[in-house]
Amino acid sequence: MLIKRPSDIPSSEVTAERDFVNRRTFLRAAAGVGAIAAAGVTVPWLAGRGEQPVPAGAALDDEPNSWEEITTYNNFYEFGTGKGDPAKHAHMLQTRPWTVRVDGEVHKPTVFDIEDILTSFPTEERIYRLRCVEAWSMVIPWQGFALRDLLNKVEPTSHARYVEFTTVQNPQQMPGQRRAILPWPYVEGLRLDESMHPLTILSTGLYGKTLPNQNGAPIRLVVPWKYGFKSGKSIVRIRLTREVPACTWNVVAPNEYGFFANVNPSVDHPRWSQARERRIGELFRRPTLMFNGYGEQVASLYGGMDLERFF
Repeated sequence: MLIKRPSDIPSSEVTAERDFVNRRTFLRAAAGVGAIAAAGVTVPWLAGRGEQPVPAGAALDDEPNSWEEITTYNNFYEFGTGKGDPAKHAHMLQTRPWTVRVDGEVHKPTVFDIEDILTSFPTEERIYRLRCVEAWSMVIPWQGFALRDLLNKVEPTSHARYVEFTTVQNPQQMPGQRRAILPWPYVEGLRLDESMHPLTILSTGLYGKTLPNQNGAPIRLVVPWKYGFKSGKSIVRIRLTREVPACTWNVVAPNEYGFFANVNPSVDHPRWSQARERRIGELFRRPTLMFNGYGEQVASLYGGMDLERFF
């Protein structure tokens, strides 16, 4: 199958943005964004897509960023520290063949081939806000499936408390890994209950297209109420553990990057405020939303916790 890079796609072929905006306008007119998102009801998509569920907490009231914005302004240090480096270098990454090992505290450790993942876990549209710790944000129309669907396949043991995600290490194809920017491979982690939440997905595409390399192809994590660095890209291993995983940024700079990394406007990064954010494509900053706007769905996960201490 020929996978086109963004530079290969003529503007006449990139029609998904209009389709997404039109569909969201239809949903608002039909039932109201709040009621639809809260209830997760089934509504008819436009363009002959049939009936699919609207995922709870979807950012249906926000305009998605454009394909160009989403695919040319990225954090992916494996390809370089500049925002344009991933789009410049990510074509070097070969995403076939590709496997994802799921092991650790599970009854059925399994190595999944990416093609089996694509056929076994049908994806759906998830329009999610992405908030980065550097105080910029986007709205991205992901195609993905709930992480819990994959975890249920391997049957976590009663000892499983956390889930660790490891990105591929391949310095020949990922030039950023040729430098000691971070300890490689990149590792992130969640609590098991966070991983099993229906908003937490594994994504294999965006805007109805195959996930571009610079956005984490062929499969990446998306946790929309946390800062973007928690959503590991180009994943090759998922390991369930009893102990808190040693996450890359939390290990490198624990005073700046906490394990939880929930979007919280009242907890500043030591070098800048998190109270406001700049949506890519907009001139002015907007207030940062607690839990990135997904508080109604996820706040109960942190009941009784001091979120300034467990940041």
